[in-house]
Parts: sequence; structure tokens; C-alpha cells
Amino acid sequence: MARLTKSAKEVRGRKSLAVRVKTAKSRSKSSAKWLQRQLNDPYVAEAHRLGFRSRAAFKLIQLDEKFHFLGKGKRIVDLGCAPGGWTQVAVMRNKGQGKVVGVDILETEPVLGATLIQQDFTEPEAADRLKELLDGEADIVMSDMAANTIGHQQTDHLRTIALVEIAYDFAKDVLAEGGIFIAKVFKGGMEATLLNDVKKNFEKVVHAKPDASRQGSPEEYLVALGFRKSKVNS
Repeated sequence: MARLTKSAKEVRGRKSLAVRVKTAKSRSKSSAKWLQRQLNDPYVAEAHRLGFRSRAAFKLIQLDEKFHFLGKGKRIVDLGCAPGGWTQVAVMRNKGQGKVVGVDILETEPVLGATLIQQDFTEPEAADRLKELLDGEADIVMSDMAANTIGHQQTDHLRTIALVEIAYDFAKDVLAEGGIFIAKVFKGGMEATLLNDVKKNFEKVVHAKPDASRQGSPEEYLVALGFRKSKVNS
């Protein structure tokens, strides 16, 4: 994998020749629009150049540039890791030390330096299995998961928040004291009870939208720093 030579924040400013895609008999207008967006997206091109499996890798890179949570020797869990872009970044920032475990119900191509398991992390035995693979509790639990969207903003928001709740419950079970939880949410506000619980159990809770998130996308990220494990267990 190539090394980043510039901050990922600079990628969007790069200019290239625009590619236009015509609708063909075998391609719908929506498919043509998606393909044209992909071909003209500088993050897609840069991900390909650097060997990242998805443009989403830059979202994690930019979040880390802002909050500085990744680093040498961390124990990291990547929930819903397929296709593996976030896992790749975690391994790169771990600099050959620590542990990175990715879990997904889908099969994921191996990532050098990480352990990937195909499993539903909501199953009762999943948390204990993750701790065993990490040789202890996690420093970071991160999730770029989002529910399949139907185009109805409120419904899409509620579905994604439900995923966040499940990921958060899992994080509370596997995080070490002082740990970090990161999850994709949609704009519209988290359910108040959930957000209050996160704030109670972490020292700092913020929302952030990295530059790599597509313009017009409702997604943003919950970043919860400084897990208070003692409060959860009290």
C-alpha cells in the first residue's frame, strides 16, 4: 500500500478531466449517475492509487487527524468491516503493533496485519470472542455501518440509529477504561436517551463530518472519547 504524502483533506481540491457516462440499454439513469459520480470522485481515485479498498478510508483518516485516537499498539475492533478500508487504516496507524480485529456478517478479503471474522457481532458469544482475539479489552470500537436506505430520511435515520444502539451496547461490553467509540449516524439528532447515556459514560462526546463525506450526504460521525467503564459497572 502506498503511503499518504499529503493530508487527506487536500484530496477533494484536486482537479481532473470530468468523465461523462451515457445511459445504455443495460444501465438505468440512476446507475449511470452513480457511475459518473464514482469516476469523477477524487477520493475514489486516491483510494485506488493508495491501495485502499474504499473511499471511506479517508473518512477515518480525517477523523483521526482531528481527534488523534489511532496510534501505535492499539487494540481496535472494526464493526461491519467489509470491504476493509477502515481496517486497512487502523493497521497502518498501528505500525506493526497492537491488534486489529474486523467483524462482518459478510465475507471480507484478508487484510494483512488484521484478523477478520465472519460473524454477527450481536450474537451472545461475539464479545467474548473479540476479547480473546484482542488479548484483552479494546481501546477503540469503530463502526462505519449504515442501514440500507430507502430514500425516506426519517426512516433511514431511525434504522441507522438502531444500528448505533447495537454497536454502542457492544462497545460498552468490550471497551477498556478510557476507550473510544466511533459510529456513523445520520443528521437529525440521536435519540435523546441514547445520547444522554453515551455522554454519561464518556468524558467527551462530539459529532463530526469529515470532508471525505459526500457533499449533500446526511451522514456524520459520533466520536465518544474517554470511556468511563467504572460508571457502566457501578
